[in-house]
Amino acid sequence: MNIAVCDDEVRGRERILTLLEKEFSQAQTCEFDSGMKLIEKVEEGYRPDIVLLDIAMEGMDGMETARRLRRMTDAILIFVTGVKEQVFEAFDVGAFHYLMKPVDQDKMLDVLRRAAQEIERRQSGPKYLLVKTEGSHRRIPVDDILYVENNGRKVILHMKTECLEYYERMNHLEDVLGDGFYRCHRGYLVALSAISGYDHESITVGQGDKIYLAKQKYSEFVKRYCRYLKE
Repeated sequence: MNIAVCDDEVRGRERILTLLEKEFSQAQTCEFDSGMKLIEKVEEGYRPDIVLLDIAMEGMDGMETARRLRRMTDAILIFVTGVKEQVFEAFDVGAFHYLMKPVDQDKMLDVLRRAAQEIERRQSGPKYLLVKTEGSHRRIPVDDILYVENNGRKVILHMKTECLEYYERMNHLEDVLGDGFYRCHRGYLVALSAISGYDHESITVGQGDKIYLAKQKYSEFVKRYCRYLKE
């Protein structure tokens, strides 16, 4: 498990790293003193499973760092900050938790343990879909799928870098993809990890795609999504 700690205060990073070394000794940790350095590392191929991120940093602040990270990775984001006013913005970028400084160690351990459980849950789910299209078979990473759109007898996989249409039943995909996806409308199946916002009529996915949210499913969706963020 890869854990990134991003805070422009040395003491803040040291406290977290000391705790990680003691309680998560098997994890690979990497520290960054700016959001830009973290983004550059991810652009080079670094893939953190969990990111512990301050908000009030010089240069690129933690919220902008989180928005840019969301375009490149589905890492679990945990804000560790002294800025309480941006808790709702943190929800918009799909933050797993929002911890206020000075952080109680027991509380942080509890959040980290739940984050580690979420990583295990993700890794135990289906990793690939085998898709037949244009006479050949392709192996599609499930993590690349943002949402699925129903199109008659076909479905369209909307992925991070492309869209793919093929013959498949939506109900079958809903069963195969499992708890990491939610049927928000008869015509759409959305990856919970790809959600960046929602209102009473639509869900925002990835870099801005909006898909329908059925009115009768709104309450159920909110409960399911909040449970997903807490798991």
